[in-house]
Order: sequence, then C-alpha cells, then structure tokens
Amino acid sequence: MLMGLGPLFIHSSFASPGIDTSSPKKVYVFELNQEIFPAAWRLVRTAMAEADSQHADVVLIKLNTYGGDLASADSIHSRLLHAWPTVIAWITQNAASAGALIAISCDSIYMRSSAVIGSASVVNQNGEVMPDKYQSYMRAMMRSTAEHQGRDPKIAEGMVTPNNYLTDVADTGRVIALTANEALKHGYCEGLAESAEDVLKQANIGDYELVEHQTSALDHLIAFLLNPFVNGILLLLILGGIYFEFQHPGAAFPILTAIAAAILYFAPLYLDGLAEHWEILIFIAGVVLVALEIFVFPGHGVWLISGFILIIAGLTLALIQNSEFDFSFTSGKEIFSALLRVVIPLGLSFFLFIFFGQNLFKTRAFKGFVLTDTQEATVGYLDSPVQLDSLKNKTGMAVTVLRPAGQVEIEGDRYDAMADGGMIKKGNQIRVIEVSGNILVVRKL
Repeated sequence: MLMGLGPLFIHSSFASPGIDTSSPKKVYVFELNQEIFPAAWRLVRTAMAEADSQHADVVLIKLNTYGGDLASADSIHSRLLHAWPTVIAWITQNAASAGALIAISCDSIYMRSSAVIGSASVVNQNGEVMPDKYQSYMRAMMRSTAEHQGRDPKIAEGMVTPNNYLTDVADTGRVIALTANEALKHGYCEGLAESAEDVLKQANIGDYELVEHQTSALDHLIAFLLNPFVNGILLLLILGGIYFEFQHPGAAFPILTAIAAAILYFAPLYLDGLAEHWEILIFIAGVVLVALEIFVFPGHGVWLISGFILIIAGLTLALIQNSEFDFSFTSGKEIFSALLRVVIPLGLSFFLFIFFGQNLFKTRAFKGFVLTDTQEATVGYLDSPVQLDSLKNKTGMAVTVLRPAGQVEIEGDRYDAMADGGMIKKGNQIRVIEVSGNILVVRKL
C-alpha cells in the first residue's frame, strides 16, 4: 500500500509530449510483498476482481518477493497475463524466482534503481534445485510469457537454468539475475522509478485517480484466526470438546463446541489454500473413529488411538505447504513446527482436563449449557440427593462404560455415576462409595 496516498484525483501539473491528458485514468494499486503461496494468489485474485468492478484503466502492482509456490505463481501469472486493464509491475526490491514470472506477466515493468529481477530456478525450501521436470515446465512458462509480452525468451529461459549462450547478459553457467540497469538495457523493464508517481509519469499517464486496495473484513478475520495464539485456543477447544464428549457420552455442548472450533480452524486455512479436502477428511475420519470408540466399541482402545492419530495428522497437514504427499517445497523444520503447534495444545488440554475436568461439569456455567439430568419413567430415574444418599454402599452394575462418567443400574433403576479411580467397563459389578450432588461415585467390585 502506498503511504500517504488514499483514493483521490491527482492532476498533473505538466503536459509532456506523449502523456495522455484526455481524461483522468483510474489507477488501482495493491502491494504484493510476500512469498508466493495460496494467500498471495487470493490477494491477487481479490484485488484484480475489485479493479475490474471499479472499471480501472490501470493496475499498479508494488512487487517485492523472493518467490514461492510454483502452482500459486502459475495462477497469478495467468490472471495477470489475461487481465483487461493495463497491468504495471513496479519492482521495489526483488522479483526473484516466481516473482520474476509474475513481473514479466505484466504489460510493463518499472524498477527502483536498487531492484533485481531473475533467478527463477525451481528450488525446495532448503534451496536445493528441483529435478528437471520442474525446471522444464518453468522454462516453458517463462519463454511463452516473455514472447507474449515482447521480451527476449532466451533471457527468460536463462533465468531458470544456467545460461550457456547469452554471454553478453550473464557469465556462462550462471542463472540470469538482472540489476535494474541491466534489465533496462536488455528490455526487461521500461524504466527506473523511485516512486509510484514516477512510474505513472513514465508510463505516459496524465491525470489519474489513484485507488488503493483495502483489506477486507474477511481478510482481517482470516489473519486473526491464523494467529498462532488464536490457532492454539481453537485446538484446545477442538480437543477439549472431543475429550469431554468422551468423558460424558451424549452431552451435546462439548461436541458442538469442538465442531465450531474445527470450522474456525480449517476455514481460513482452506481459504488460504493450505488445507485441502483430503486433509480435512483425515481429521473427520479421526473424529469418527473416536466416536466409534465412545458409542460402538467401548473399551477396546484401538479406535481411540487410531482416531487421535488421524486427528493430529489432519490438523498438522493443514498447517503446511504440500501437494498431497509431496513435501518437496516444505522443510523438515516447518513440518516439525506444525506438529508442535498441534501436539503442545493437545498435551496442555489433557493436563488441564485430567486435573480440572471432573469438576467442570458441576460448575454453574456449564450446568446452564449441559443437560445432566433426565427423567425416564421406564427406568425409574431418581434425582433427589436425599434419595441418592440411601444408595451408599449398595451394589449394582455398570450399564455403560464409565470413563469416568456413565450410568449404572441399582435395584432396577438407572443413575448417573462417576468411576472412582479409572475406567469401569460395561457389565462390571460396582459399589456406591459416595454421592456428589446428583452423581453417584462408584468403585468396581
């Protein structure tokens, strides 16, 4: 975003030959100052759509990037190459790798005197050059784009793989990267400009209305939800909701909280192109397996462990750049960092819930949300603490798994109960050792 320039008309105080002064031009400006990943593609797509809706005559891109994801760069390159307005790239510092492709996709290029363009080899996160299948595709895109925009395709190709023929451009065996003066000399920029006003002057635009791209409310919301702290809170709510549903089968509030948190967790990652459909499905599959452990196959443990592995995998994969199971553009450090972002809240949640979880549902706040008492005439449910006190030391049978919460049957009636010291399996004989409110505290015989 250009500092100090809001939506306004700027009337030129000069009328140099060749400058169009017939009518004010609408110039839409946005800044692409980030690595080229799906978030950058979403920014370009949104900005170009807004420029079209405002009938902009010119789009000025303030460009500074070291590159990024090839797929995202290809999408941006296609959108700019076929844009209706005239698109001008102003390279303020770097247009490297994918940034070079984006720059030459524009109708014209201007550079600050200290700027650089080129070095478009496809590399992984460790800076290692990728196999030739990646390079050949990039070479073809660079050549065709240069030809389309009337620039030397051999120089564009030399930005991808070591140059062996343009000795007047770069040393033999070196990937081409051009300074601003070199780019001007070899036709890879139209002029050197130190300000946006200078760019538009050199582009022969007279009177113009400059409109800056404004960050939308959705962009602010996505940025807020992607904040690592907020991200961690959402993970706590997801894992906490699953945990409490596991502890209190049938309580609606915990699982609804987990679902809402999961939507808020995955939605911004999906919109930014990080979370793919299959990664979200892995997470859902994990939740289903946990549900099978709770409601269908209690006590086995296999479904529970498998479910949590898939949940952690889905949450982690959604945080990193990958194409299915191709992690070529993601370093091991990034994968480990993403895993820690998931596992640390998981460990913290279990620590908190193990120490405080038993009493959480007894608090006034949770009693307002969670239905803990039911009345069924067929099972003769009793809810009076005085009546429950008479059940102390009586024996019965667990009619659900207690982990530690569940239900027991004593003398033909069902009661909500909490296991004292570990899980009690369905069908086990129990003894009532204490009454806590409307809950029986029982121990396995």
